Formats: sequence, structure tokens, C-alpha cells
Amino acid sequence: MSSWKLTLPCTRAEAEAIDANDEAVFEIDPSPVLLTSEVIADDPLAWQLEAYFESKPNSAALASVQALVPSSAGVKAVAEKIRDADWVTLSQAGIEPVHAGRFYVHTDTNKGKVPAGAKAFRIDAGLAFGTGTHETTSGCLLALDRLKAEGKRFENVVDIGTGTGLLAFAALHLWPRAYATASDIDARAVDVTAENAEINGIRLGGQQGELALAAAAGVEHPLLIGRAPYDLVIANILAGPLVELAPSIGAVLAEGGTLILAGLLKGQVNTVAQAYRRQGLRLVDRADRGDWPTLTLAKRVRYGTERVTRLSRGKGEAPGFGSW
Repeated sequence: MSSWKLTLPCTRAEAEAIDANDEAVFEIDPSPVLLTSEVIADDPLAWQLEAYFESKPNSAALASVQALVPSSAGVKAVAEKIRDADWVTLSQAGIEPVHAGRFYVHTDTNKGKVPAGAKAFRIDAGLAFGTGTHETTSGCLLALDRLKAEGKRFENVVDIGTGTGLLAFAALHLWPRAYATASDIDARAVDVTAENAEINGIRLGGQQGELALAAAAGVEHPLLIGRAPYDLVIANILAGPLVELAPSIGAVLAEGGTLILAGLLKGQVNTVAQAYRRQGLRLVDRADRGDWPTLTLAKRVRYGTERVTRLSRGKGEAPGFGSW
């Protein structure tokens, strides 16, 4: 099979922005698989972007990829034809497995030796963000691992902006009897999550130990609202959407519930944290991986007539939105 490869210079900041901004990638047609890597170790200005296409890209597709890395504006974007090549294998060749806490994340081509006691997930590089290689995703894995080590128990979990489904899979591994939901604004990411669920033996459905899926902007979906309130919410997206979604995320988080936020930069922590303080949440932990912090927050418990409650449910019945 023939494929096409476009290589462009970029900076580390541009490479990290690509990982965090999957919407721009989803709009490119034909869809590329993107790989960023260092050209010179520890030089933030010497990185490169490689884009792999399964079919020949037109000039519009090349221009769209180049727009992701503005520093390459002076370079002519030309796709190189690669003969008899496995384009997925090529695109994943430079990706190393990630060992974060008790989790080990690998692709189809780089499994290597799974560390003793680690839970392995296969998440192939592709259109959806969240293979575990980016600091935001691995930071969330470590936050989940820490919560488990602290003895926390969760019964109703939602992963907003799931990308590949990895964080939802990890939560279900830690709390296998929980109800779990994963959503993404892009329907293709939901399809990717379903495919990855099958690969990793995750059952889809609405019962305990199963994962329910929805394509939704934030929490604006009947499934997400109907299964609220959640005692654990994970949102690994961008700082802007995190601030915008603070009221709705705060509303679906149960009193005393835990919220994990990622996708923001160090300079954006105060803005994001303040947005959630207004919703009655407090910051209980912060862990930085490079320039990318992961925040863990808790929602205060209200007492008296203002306290929000939910209706009881029968045995085996999925969580309901109750009196929200």
C-alpha cells in the first residue's frame, strides 16, 4: 500500500498545541495521522511534525497541516510518496510506551515488556487525542492512580472530552463496579473510543462495569444529564472550554465529588481554578508534568434546605439525574 508523508519543522510549543487541539486536525481532509518529535534534544525550537496520509493529500490538506505549525511558513509543504509502506506503523514508530502509576499504555507496534503489576492498555496513534504520551493524559492517569492509593471509591464516573477513551478505561479498571460514561464533542472520537474499548476488553453499555458513550458538547446531552450526578468527573480538554464549562460541570458533580482537570498550561491555573471555586469547588491537589498541570478539586457539601439530593434508584438501575 502506498501512503504519503509530509515533514515540517516546528517548535515544541507548536507540537504540544497540536496534541491539545484535536478539532483542527479533525477538519483536515484526507485525515492525517500526526507525529511530533525532537530533532535536537532539549532544544524547544528544533522539533518536527510528520503527517501521514492514507491517500494523496491535496494542496488544501497540506496547507491545513502547515497552519498547525506557523513557524514552518517559509517551508514549501510537499508530501512524499512512500511505496509499499504500512502508514500506521510508520506513524507510530517514534512513539514510546508510557508507564504512569499502575498503567502502561502502548500502541500495536511498541508494546515491549509490560512492567510487573501494571495494567496495559493498547491505544493506537490516530485522529483522537489521548494516547497517553502527552503530559496532560499521563498526568490524569497519575491522578487516578493517586486517588485509588488514597482509598477513594467512586460509583459514577464521567470522562468529558474522552478522545480515545483511555481515561475512562483506567477509571473502570480502578473501580470496576462503577457506572461509567465517556463523551466527546466529535463523533469520530466516540467511534475511536468504541474501537479501543473492543481492543482492550471494555464492555459497552449502561450497567455497572460498562461504559456508555455519547457525542456531546460538554455535558449537554440527555445521556450525560440523565446519569448525573457524578462522584468523579474527568475533563482533559483546553483551558478555554474548561472555564466555559465550569457551571455545567459543577452542576453535574455530586456534593463531595472529585473533579480532575487537565489540558491547561501553568499560566492558566489561576483562571481555571477560580472558575471552579465559583461553583463551590476547592483545589486539593496539583501535579505538574512539564508545562502541563493536572488539578484535582473537590465539591463542598451543603447542608440544610439548600442541599441538592437525587432520587433513590433500584438495584441494578443506572444512576438518575434525580432532583437536579
